[in-house]
Order: sequence, then structure tokens, then C-alpha cells
Amino acid sequence: MAAESPTDRTASSAPSAASVTASLADERVDHRFKALPPDAEGLTVGALAAERRNLFTGGFTTPVLALSAESVAHNLDLLETYAERHGLGFAPHGKTSMSPQLFVDQLERGAWGITAAVPHQARVYRAYGIGRIFLANELVDPVALRWLAGEMTADPSFRFVCYVDSVRGTELMDEALSAAGATRPVDVVVELGAGEGARTGARTEADCAAVADAVAAAGSLRLVGVAGYEGEVPDADPERVRAWLRRLVALAASFDGEKRFAGAEEIVISAGGSAWFDAVADVFAEIPELSLPVLKLLRSGAYVSHDDGHYKHLTPFNRVPEEGALEPAFRLWAQVVSRPTGEQAFLNAGKRDAAYDLDLPEAQVVRSGRDGSVRPATGITVTGLSDQHTWVRTEAGAELEVGDWVGMGLSHPCTSFDKWQLIPLVEADGTVTDYIRTFF
Repeated sequence: MAAESPTDRTASSAPSAASVTASLADERVDHRFKALPPDAEGLTVGALAAERRNLFTGGFTTPVLALSAESVAHNLDLLETYAERHGLGFAPHGKTSMSPQLFVDQLERGAWGITAAVPHQARVYRAYGIGRIFLANELVDPVALRWLAGEMTADPSFRFVCYVDSVRGTELMDEALSAAGATRPVDVVVELGAGEGARTGARTEADCAAVADAVAAAGSLRLVGVAGYEGEVPDADPERVRAWLRRLVALAASFDGEKRFAGAEEIVISAGGSAWFDAVADVFAEIPELSLPVLKLLRSGAYVSHDDGHYKHLTPFNRVPEEGALEPAFRLWAQVVSRPTGEQAFLNAGKRDAAYDLDLPEAQVVRSGRDGSVRPATGITVTGLSDQHTWVRTEAGAELEVGDWVGMGLSHPCTSFDKWQLIPLVEADGTVTDYIRTFF
């Protein structure tokens, strides 16, 4: 068995992150935030949350995106339990929500840190006190590297790890960090590509070794591990994904045997999107004894809200139901504003409000505009989206009239969060308990 990491799974600056994030409650509610009650103008977010208004009767305008408080809590707890059960460190990908409040919830449930993809995201994380960042990309922008060097100098406890996947990229990083006067080396992991035609990453083990040699020659970098993204394995199935993950583990073992991790305190081996983390758990359980403790770092992010489409079908919990099940947490509420025929209706939400890059929204429930009663959206199908309208087809006998509210499930959490700056967190009875701030 691989040795346990000496690093506590909870990021060291989590209390600081919680403290800084609490300041979001002081932001004023105004016209910037879609759907919030007009009569709340000028209140702080915290004061509005304290009123515990009802989503349907408390003055919210449509369309309005709601996030289920119960489902979010369930999903956060489930992945915490899963990571603990399988001995995994966890750095959930923050690009999904870009919400410091949710980052704090993840850190408080054992996350090692938060994963980012681009410098802007890392800057948001630092602004809200995140003490450990894993950047799942090669960072070659000299301006961003100068900022990073400054952050690492100003905060000796700040831990940053990022990909390297090319000799040229490694050289650019070293040049920029040296020019910025970096006072301590940046930890890097060599990214192994998932195969020909996949996304980023060095394609072969020989290519990876060449990158590792370049890191060794760079005074401003320190090699601490290997990583990649199994979701890009061509024609992915359990066998192919596990085969690639075993290549990743073997690469780490080979580098360790060649003493390439000299100076590291632990060896980082990282993978794990939202579709194959069961395979990651299985293969990472096979990691052999290495010369240093191993941080087995999972990076799944979409779990926090899950969805009613793409990830509902992809989630590994479909393959391992005994481990639990995620719950879709998003529901977009829109109002019927036109019912021109018995077969057609239009809602007042569109592409500006709903994720549509993978699947169209799914009509789930109808809330009567007359008496507030709720019924299944039987015979009601979303067929398209315009900028500000949802196209709806209704079957014979479907009950739907102007003024009704339609609750829709969404597909793809990442492009659901990024359309809303302040999202009501809603309990099952419609009580809004908080507002989730996003920074895209």
C-alpha cells in the first residue's frame, strides 16, 4: 500500500477562507443580481437571507434559478465520505461553481484544496483565502507567473501545484519566475496525456521524462508528482480508463525509482473528473510503496450540484450504487408568458438563464399561477431556447396556462452556475436560507 500523505486533508487556511468569505454577506442587493426581490434593493445579502423569504411568494421575479439546500448538503457529505473511504485526498474543481461559499463548504468537509484551470480562477481563490490550489493546466503567462511569485512570497503557507507538459512550457515558467524574483520553487506535476487526439499532456513516457529533465534544470521549479485527466481517454470505457490510470501510476513509480522527486515532501498523483472517479479510486488503491508518502488527489467538481442530464447519466455512482447517489440540486423556475395554441407555450427564460450546451432543460413540475399548487409537468416538453424564451410543446390534455410557473431541471452544472451571480439556496418548502455568490 502507498504511504499516507503527511499533509492534513483540510487546507491549512480554511478558517481564513471561511472568515473572508463571510464578508460576502455584506454585499448590497441591487439591479446586478437577476430575479431578486425589487423591494430588497439596498439590503445586504445577509439581511435578505435573514428574512427567510419564500421563493414563490417573497417577491422574486422570474426567471429564477434555485439551488436545493438539502441536495447540496447531501452531495457535499457524500463525496467527503467517498474520499475518506477510499483514502483519497480531494481538490474539487472550483471552475464548476466559482463560489467561495461552496469552496469553504468543501474545505470544511475535508478537501485538501481547490482545483483551478486558469489564472483568473486562482486569483479569485486567493482573494477568498484559499490556501492550497492545484492548477490543472500548464501556466506560461509571465504576468500570471509574476502574480504567483508575489503570492508565494507574501504567504509562506500558500501551497500551489500546477501541470507541466512540455519542455518549452517549463522553460517559459522558469524564465518568468526567475525574472519575478521568486523566493521559493513552484511545485509542478508532469501531465501524462490521455492518448492520441486527447486534450493536453505529454503523449508518451519518453516525452514525460524529457519534461521532467527540463524541470530538474529549472531553478524555480520542483517536480512533486504526475497527473492527468482520464475523462479524455479516447473511446473511454472502464478497461481503457483503468489502463491509462495504471500508466500514470507506473510513470510515478518510474520517476521515483529514478529519484526525480528529490526535494519533494510527498509524491502527488492526481486524476479524477466527474465521470470516472470510481476507476481512479480502484487504481489508486494499487499504488505501490514509494520512497515518499503519496498524496492521491481526486479533482471531481460537478458533484456539488450534480444535474438532471449529462452527469446524471455519467456519474460513477450508477456503476457503484452501493456507494450512494448524488442528487440534482438545480431547478430553474420560469413563467408561462404566452400560450398561443393548445400545442405550444413560451416561458420567460432562455439561453441567458439556462445551460443548453449539452442538453435542453427538462420540464419537471408546474406551480399553478392561480393557487400555488404543484403538479408534475406531464405532457410538457422543452423543445428549444431563444435568448429570452423557452419553447415548450404541450400534448393534448396538458394543463398549462399563462401565469403558471414551470420548474425545469438542467444539464451541465458548470454552465448553469456561470449565468447567475447570486443564486438563492432554497429549502424544500421554498424558504430561501442563503444566496450563493459566483465569480466568473
